Amino acid sequence: MAQETAKFLEGNLFRHITVMSLTSSVGLLAVFLVDFVDMIFISMLGNASLAAAVGYAGAILFFTTSFGIGMAIAAGALVSRALGQNDEDRARQLITNGLVYGVMFGCAFSSLVWLNLGTLTALVGATGETQELAIYYLQIIVPSLPFLLVGMMGGAILRAYGDARRAMMATIYGGLVNAVLDPILIFGLDLELVGAAWASVAARVAIAATALLPIIRHHGGIGAPHMPALLRDFVPVFSIALPAILTQLATPIGQGYVTRAMAAYGEEAVAGMAVVSRLTPVSFAVIFALSGALGPIIGQNFGGGRHDRVGRAFRDGLLFIGLYVLFVSLVLFLLRDQIVALFGAQGVGVTLIYLFCGPLALLFYFNGAIFVANSAFNNLGHPFYSTWINWGRHTLGTMPTVALGAYLFGAAGVLIGQAVGGVLFAAVALWLARRVIRDGAGAADQSDPFARESRLMQLLHMRR
Repeated sequence: MAQETAKFLEGNLFRHITVMSLTSSVGLLAVFLVDFVDMIFISMLGNASLAAAVGYAGAILFFTTSFGIGMAIAAGALVSRALGQNDEDRARQLITNGLVYGVMFGCAFSSLVWLNLGTLTALVGATGETQELAIYYLQIIVPSLPFLLVGMMGGAILRAYGDARRAMMATIYGGLVNAVLDPILIFGLDLELVGAAWASVAARVAIAATALLPIIRHHGGIGAPHMPALLRDFVPVFSIALPAILTQLATPIGQGYVTRAMAAYGEEAVAGMAVVSRLTPVSFAVIFALSGALGPIIGQNFGGGRHDRVGRAFRDGLLFIGLYVLFVSLVLFLLRDQIVALFGAQGVGVTLIYLFCGPLALLFYFNGAIFVANSAFNNLGHPFYSTWINWGRHTLGTMPTVALGAYLFGAAGVLIGQAVGGVLFAAVALWLARRVIRDGAGAADQSDPFARESRLMQLLHMRR
């Protein structure tokens, strides 16, 4: 049974990374493609205010999704380590308690965001009718955050078991629900932006349901929560979840600053940036998936004491990113004219899309390198390193460089400055990750509450 649940302790690591990333990315791509199609449909309505509203709302939704990503990282890291130690009962407890905490804090967080939508949209630069449209759109979607969070945590748990196919299928089902409902609600019922919002809510419910069912049917299920167990697991869960959430929150804050900087150049610029924002995850879905796929591989080998394989997994992850980014950058460059025509981009929006389909796509390698480093930090007992790297990247590595880029090159300089900051902080992240891996399990265990708990149980067992 140990080999079945901890499948990453043996075999070719590059193959594990490739299979996990590609299968995970299919599911992510289904969701990202729906967002991409949403943007196409909204562009077809011929209203620049609607397209800009989606751009502003995207920055806020990125903010809310970051909470779910943090909880998913914690669930995946803890469950994969328990499986690496061949402790399936502990894994089941962590699944139960992690999901309970996720729903509780997800409800509280989404309520806080919902009550402050006016302030948040103003912070990213939305004004007038465009701000009203963005708020209306967000008022429908934000309350569904707990469903998205359960779906994201469920997917991370499935990947911790090495069950990337079922994790992939959950997001595919959600994407299909959204893809079917989008044209019906947007055009058939003439709901426009409201229709797109309700289609997204339905997709989140579908993802949550289809992520939980395989856990219940194939991986030991979900137990009944008990207060003593919940209290005991608060520290293990949130020692990873809290820094992971803080890490993820840096990205939308940085993106919010970029959106506000772009707003100075008009709605055409914001609409063009919205296209780039939707095009990025579609183009680099595999890279986004790698950050979640690499975690269980590192976590299982770390939990199983295979520290030599931890280092190789890190290096193979960087190699995989380099090959993928080169391929995608070439495809984007060849299709840049068709992409501009697809969205009917005009003026400065055309410049931004051309810029993304050229040098900026190549520079996405450095964002991917940060993802790989963060996976190492989160699964080797140093989650706060991820926090400092991400906050540095999206503050010191975004705000000064974006301001300088905008001063020198206008709207295009906003995107250039954002990319340059990623290069600088990728170098820092890679240096720090290599040091953590080189130091090995001894240094990592000192800051790992999960490992401390394991040592405590061993001491109690010896005394008995």
